[in-house]
Amino acid sequence: MQRLVSGIKPTGELTLGNYIGAIKQFVKLQNELKDTELFIFIADLHAITTPQDKTILKKRVREIAMFYIACGLDPEKVNLFVQSEVVEHALLGYIMESTAYIGEMERMIQFKEKKRNQVDGVRTSLLTYPALMAADILLYDANLVPVGEDQIQHLELTRLLAERFNTQYGETFIVPEGYVTKVGAKIKNLQDPTKKMSKSDALSEKSYILLSDDLNQIKNKIKSAVTDSDTQIKFDEKHKPGISNLLTIYSAITDEPIKDIENRYIDSTYATFKNDLAQIVSDHIGQIQSNYQALLKSNTLDDILDKGRDKASLYAKRKMSKVMARLGLQRKK
Repeated sequence: MQRLVSGIKPTGELTLGNYIGAIKQFVKLQNELKDTELFIFIADLHAITTPQDKTILKKRVREIAMFYIACGLDPEKVNLFVQSEVVEHALLGYIMESTAYIGEMERMIQFKEKKRNQVDGVRTSLLTYPALMAADILLYDANLVPVGEDQIQHLELTRLLAERFNTQYGETFIVPEGYVTKVGAKIKNLQDPTKKMSKSDALSEKSYILLSDDLNQIKNKIKSAVTDSDTQIKFDEKHKPGISNLLTIYSAITDEPIKDIENRYIDSTYATFKNDLAQIVSDHIGQIQSNYQALLKSNTLDDILDKGRDKASLYAKRKMSKVMARLGLQRKK
């Protein structure tokens, strides 16, 4: 039995881009990897590398957990839990800090980028969070870690720290492999299709679609999406980024090949295509919202997160007992 571990940072409302690019991929993994245990956690400790409003953070942790379930994550197939409720994450995070070198942390590309964009003082945890990320993975003896382009460097550091610890203290950690998922489509800004869809970077609400948006609002955002002066419904990211983005959304939601969609609308207008897509997207998100409301009314979220926490804690405590013994930090053993 293999084990796959991944985290979700609760620092923003979920967009259609998040759903297509990440959440939908997790749902596929749970159904495709039959011989693999999945540990998916809400990474609230990673969220506090930058200032957070405690009320909003607490609310968002619950909302994101519910949306992931509403989108199809099955608590019977996935151990879903909140990172901070398994204290061994922080403990092993410190031990990984004590295994890593400052230069290794300073070389992290994401740290350099976030430091550049940080208006106020840069918190120490922004520098050291790759050590916590390594702990998140190594704590559960993960064989597989889903990685995108922006996470490859962090996985390489995790592998390095695991190997270094094993060399210094004896075989303790499994050295994880990156698991490259079937590429989740990258959804672009509806008003500027040269940029990714993101609420934080958007100048207009019409630029993005939230999973919590009113359904009529979703339709209007699709219908007002930027296209081009040409009238041909054809995928061409370089010359027709707007219509290409809409074709990508259509394909990702329906699981139809883009070529088939192009052929269906070969003699249609942009207006017809947008109207159809608006209905498809609103119907799909409408079902997610319906699932979300049913979960909200059932009051089962805490039971799901408690069950996930308890199972994760069982693994984590067992692993930390071994790690502490390797380091000579257990007084009575």
